[in-house]
Amino acid sequence: MSTMTAPKPTDKKIIPGGSFLISNPTPADCFFPEDFTEEHRQIAQTTAEFAMNEVVPVSDQIEAKDFSVTRRLIKEASDLGLTSVDIPEEYGGLEMDKLTSAIIADNIAKQGSFSVAFSAHVGIGTLPIVWYGTEEQKKKYLPKLASGEFIGAYALSESTSGSDAVNARTRAVLSDGGQTYTLNGEKQWITNAGFADIFTVFAKCEVKEGKDAGKERLTAFLVEKGTPGFTVGKEEHKLGIRGSSTCPLVLADCKIPASNLLGEVGKGHHIAFNILNVGRYKLGVAAVGAARMSLGRGIGYAKERKAFGKSISEFGLIQEKLANAAVGVFVGEALSYRAVGMIDDALAQVDKHDTAAIQKAIEDYAEECSICKVWDSEMLDQVVDDVLQIFAGYGYVEEYPAERAYRDSRINRIFEGTNEINRLIITGWLMKSAMSGKLALMPAIKQLMDEVMSGPGEKEDHEGPLAEEHALLASAKKLTLFAAGSATQKYMQKLADEQEVMGAIADMIIEVFAMESAILRAEKMAKGAGRGSDEPSIPVAMARIYADKAVAVIELAARKVIAAVAEGDALRTQLTILRRLAKHEPADTISLRRQVAQHVIRAGKYAL
Repeated sequence: MSTMTAPKPTDKKIIPGGSFLISNPTPADCFFPEDFTEEHRQIAQTTAEFAMNEVVPVSDQIEAKDFSVTRRLIKEASDLGLTSVDIPEEYGGLEMDKLTSAIIADNIAKQGSFSVAFSAHVGIGTLPIVWYGTEEQKKKYLPKLASGEFIGAYALSESTSGSDAVNARTRAVLSDGGQTYTLNGEKQWITNAGFADIFTVFAKCEVKEGKDAGKERLTAFLVEKGTPGFTVGKEEHKLGIRGSSTCPLVLADCKIPASNLLGEVGKGHHIAFNILNVGRYKLGVAAVGAARMSLGRGIGYAKERKAFGKSISEFGLIQEKLANAAVGVFVGEALSYRAVGMIDDALAQVDKHDTAAIQKAIEDYAEECSICKVWDSEMLDQVVDDVLQIFAGYGYVEEYPAERAYRDSRINRIFEGTNEINRLIITGWLMKSAMSGKLALMPAIKQLMDEVMSGPGEKEDHEGPLAEEHALLASAKKLTLFAAGSATQKYMQKLADEQEVMGAIADMIIEVFAMESAILRAEKMAKGAGRGSDEPSIPVAMARIYADKAVAVIELAARKVIAAVAEGDALRTQLTILRRLAKHEPADTISLRRQVAQHVIRAGKYAL
């Protein structure tokens, strides 16, 4: 893999972040796994084989916190080029696209603890230096991080400031001569801390000039293991990902050279938040990979286990669980790779040496990054829960893989910003973009409000096997805009203080993106395979199943918002509009789920 070159950027039009609510993209506008290049497929295969053949067999040693095994495996992964995809060539990297990086995160995720250690190293452990390091810092650290000689870690959280990261208590003081910084404070829950060599540490530091002169602002520093005054605490004993290293850090008069300042004084929040956007979509694809792995184990066990004289894979309620998991993986792949494809299309228009432009391009898709993080992590939680149920009593026993997958999954709703924080980001980012005019959301909401208040409109016409689902999607977008518009009229600038309303609107936004991604992917696959519309394909069946569920979630969330913002006659009017927009005939999801389940049972794995 080290001889591979980066795939050529596409010529597809740039789709602005967050615009999916007010636009109607076509399948051709979106990137899905079916659009992988041959090189993407080779990388996926190389990564998956490495994870299955080298990582999974030593799971017991990894879970026992034998970090020499983890370090050896990261070094072996680096020999395959898996650790250097995001690092520029001049510093020992491969400098490939974000899709390649996402594909690796997806396929490495077959052993939770190792996946976390690997992802922390190549992502939050390395990217801060790639994007913000000086030439000297890049030359010193990036080749070692690329080769696996050094392991990276990222120290942002503290015991009193997890999600509220900018209120860190750790302090950095520049010496009188300007030669050193002295750091004091503690960091908490630092992944890879027990065996990392280089840490990106965030601390408050006084800004000397500019508009913030005299104020303390979050700043990033590079601290090497073994620096006097820098101590790594004891390993945390965790519910899941037990084989990953998680320790506190103590900085007691820890002196580092002034040259170890990363970026600018007072600009640490830019580093923190830009890195987290990448971390969010990569966590999303890793959750999809873990769900695919878990589903495969569930299928295998269901086919082998006999009860009442036959395989439990023949039972309807078991098939329902397998189908739901397969649909989860299908939709997760669709929305995640669609989001990363949008980012890559935007990056293809940017000078690869213009770090600020690269970060800005990624930041424009903060909405989609948070959607990936929330939707995929919650999908994985449902999959591992259902697979454990399929294993029944054996699922609760450590000897069987379902138990560990169940425990390992739970952290994903906390990592990279809790799902609650990400829901607030989703709605907040969208409303901010609307208020600033970046997205034409407010005109769309006004037009929609005028339309729904004037009475029932004509049903939109669509053709093909997913015509009904397209109509549902159009109604779902209107319902989301209607709820957002009602909330905005009620609360105006104070909407951000209404977290429950913000969260419900986020749920609607998330479901619209997931639903649309599933429909467009299934449509693209059906056309690509030359299938007719008489007999639904498996992807079409999956899209129908998901659309039926998504509309129910959107309607429930809309009721929650409307009940909070209206009362009396206004409430009754709005509920009438809601019922009109949400009206539809339910799909026969029992029959559709049986088709999907029987497909994956025959294949013995998730397969499309």
